Amino acid sequence: MHVLFIGGTGLISTAIVRQLLQANHEVTLFNRGKSPNRLPDGAQVIEGDRKDYAAFEAAFTDKSYDVAVDMVAFSPDDTRSAIRAFKGRVGQFIHCSTVCVYSGPPEQIPTSETEPFHSIGGYGKNKIECEKLLMEAHAEDGFPATIMRPSHSYGEGGGVIRGFGPANHWLTRLRAGKPIVVHGDGTSLWASCHVDDVARGFIGVMDNPKSIGQAYNITGDEWMTWNTYHQQVAEVLGTAFEPVHIPTETLRQCAPDWAGGTHEIFAWPSIFDNSKIKNDTEYSGQTITWREGVRRNIDWLERSGPLQADAANDDYEDKLIAAWREVGKKLPKHG
Repeated sequence: MHVLFIGGTGLISTAIVRQLLQANHEVTLFNRGKSPNRLPDGAQVIEGDRKDYAAFEAAFTDKSYDVAVDMVAFSPDDTRSAIRAFKGRVGQFIHCSTVCVYSGPPEQIPTSETEPFHSIGGYGKNKIECEKLLMEAHAEDGFPATIMRPSHSYGEGGGVIRGFGPANHWLTRLRAGKPIVVHGDGTSLWASCHVDDVARGFIGVMDNPKSIGQAYNITGDEWMTWNTYHQQVAEVLGTAFEPVHIPTETLRQCAPDWAGGTHEIFAWPSIFDNSKIKNDTEYSGQTITWREGVRRNIDWLERSGPLQADAANDDYEDKLIAAWREVGKKLPKHG
């Protein structure tokens, strides 16, 4: 196959491209050439800005591809331009969407692709509009669209997220034996998927007639509570885990810049049914456990530069934990 990526240097796309090149497929990337490139040799590059819609569409007037993968469509105008650019020039068009199209309280757990759209965040709402445009183009003109909906995709090249607060600095807190804030009571369900497994799912739908006109979850199969999520990271680091549970509403009031995700995503059960992609393709599901994946992720972070304590963020978390514990002491006792 000859596969074009719009983008191609992000966390998920790097994993997909690497696997395609290893399987001797032809790969072309269209991007601005400004992001760090961790890819092996072999991919062709077309430099350009997909937001310059006229130039973007003109770049493909005399080209055709077996598959085009749009990793960086974040607005309906991006998708409208892509439809104009690739109509009649591509065998399959894969749009990277997100499970945030159904963020907020789910109607079904685990959540399947039949879940109604109900995003409560701007990112998810824009992705919904992108999906609708593609499915309308498929229904009306046969545009060969496939929708992929990843959730938390992590791995070498990125950080280790948490439900509250910035990525990575909590790792240094754990190593220092400090307590860390965990949103809510830590029992909400979550699933993470290493990018190497996500990549296998993307490749599984490529050049697959069953996948045209379909949308797929491509998420982790290993469901865990947030307490387990943090506990296993601590075990990888070889340290203790001391959680301080604070209600999500309280966190949003005192640190909205750290707690935005709790309202849209992290406070709700975020586990997904991946049976559809397993039925339609040769994708067999998650192969890399959270424990193994986070070990690889932390090893990569250490090779990229030692993890350093963030003094300002560390100081704030210490103050927040101390204040919360004082609140507990002041609450009236019953009996």
